[in-house]
Amino acid sequence: MKKTITAMVTCGALLVTAAPAQAAPKDPVRALKAVLVSGHGVRFTETTTLSGDPAIKLQSRKGTFQFNAKGIAASDIRATPKNSKPERTINVGRFSYISGGITAERLSSGTWYRSRGLPGGGSGFHGQVINPAEPKTLAALVKKGRVTRSAITGKITFKELAKVSAWFDASIPLRMHNDTKVSYTLTLSSAGLVSRVKSSYAATGVIDSGAFDGKTMTIDSRFTGWGAKVSIKAPTSGVSTDSDS
Repeated sequence: MKKTITAMVTCGALLVTAAPAQAAPKDPVRALKAVLVSGHGVRFTETTTLSGDPAIKLQSRKGTFQFNAKGIAASDIRATPKNSKPERTINVGRFSYISGGITAERLSSGTWYRSRGLPGGGSGFHGQVINPAEPKTLAALVKKGRVTRSAITGKITFKELAKVSAWFDASIPLRMHNDTKVSYTLTLSSAGLVSRVKSSYAATGVIDSGAFDGKTMTIDSRFTGWGAKVSIKAPTSGVSTDSDS
């Protein structure tokens, strides 16, 4: 009997020893800061839909963010909205340069409207509200959410997001309801970097219109090439400035 018990204990010890250790989740904020190098950046593609029967695709976008040590130094975004002309927005430092889209009726083709703010152009009002290239934003999402080895999930209000995210606050400066909650899922790569952001919120949070009552805005963004070399420059010709420039 003693031999049997001894054998069982030994087998149990071997099983415990053989069990693989579970790796702790990589720190996504630390992973992000490691790639924030001037002259490098990340690319993204994005689709925005409005819930309904059927759901409506409001716009698609693709673009590039260029980094500095603190986060985003410049961006170049092309948007194809459902109900307006294609738009391109280049943001460098304090200024945004918008061609097409909301400026199409005021400016001739190939010219740029320079303004302070609106880094996402007119498409920013239907664009991704969560920018994973901002360390403060990512830290807030980690703090408020649940972090696993492959994802970060949670909820954050517009008001909370505006406090930490310069991108959100500038992209959507006019908001109807700051208590609107954004549900988010950030998919993480094996290196701890964000490869996908899917966010959703009540559509009336930005535009309080009867057409948006009870509907949800969902934005799905994919990020690739973290740390790749990029170069974004402001347009040098065909620029029309606003009165505040």
